[in-house]
Amino acid sequence: MTETLEKNYEKAGYHAKQTYGSKPALLLVDFAHAYFDPDAPLYGGEGCISARAHAIRLAEAARAAGVPVIFTEVKYQPGGGNGGAFYAKVPALSCFDDGRDTQKLAEGLEVKKGDLMVTKQYPSAFFGTSLTATLMFNKIDTLIIGGLTTSGCVRATCIDSISSGFVTLIAHEACGDRAEGPHEANLFDMSAKYADLIGTEDAIAYMESCREG
Repeated sequence: MTETLEKNYEKAGYHAKQTYGSKPALLLVDFAHAYFDPDAPLYGGEGCISARAHAIRLAEAARAAGVPVIFTEVKYQPGGGNGGAFYAKVPALSCFDDGRDTQKLAEGLEVKKGDLMVTKQYPSAFFGTSLTATLMFNKIDTLIIGGLTTSGCVRATCIDSISSGFVTLIAHEACGDRAEGPHEANLFDMSAKYADLIGTEDAIAYMESCREG
């Protein structure tokens, strides 16, 4: 009898649960207007729309609990002069050229006082940015990550997060992709090897439990 995927992964010890830290930050990856504009080549449809609604809730709850809120954006010089091979590989990244409406933060999300915005040119929020130094200075030990897209910049950020020593939690309801298959496959894989999946309600309860004072 062929071994099931679940049994195979269980035997390998995948999907093991982590011990959450006491100093989390919320990282919201690339909630750009490009994913919500039906005329844009990166339009993500209902999966992205649902993710945004959950991201809005998480951001509000994090601020209320005193948990840092960090956004990321992709931004290029017009024409992609600072985009390298990634920009050359994916023509749709021109949506993130500086000055285009599709590059801007999606409606319903905004960088408020005390929040941070990390600007990047590549998939991971860590690559070529000051994110690691910022998190370490603030003694952050756990990252709650949501964003767009699950199979792209969220996954890349997730892997670099755990590689950098942070307990990594994927707020799966605040993640979206243009298709259900890549979305679910990447959530499964991140859960197996790199992160715990956490629902919006549980993420909010966890952040509230870390409230100082």
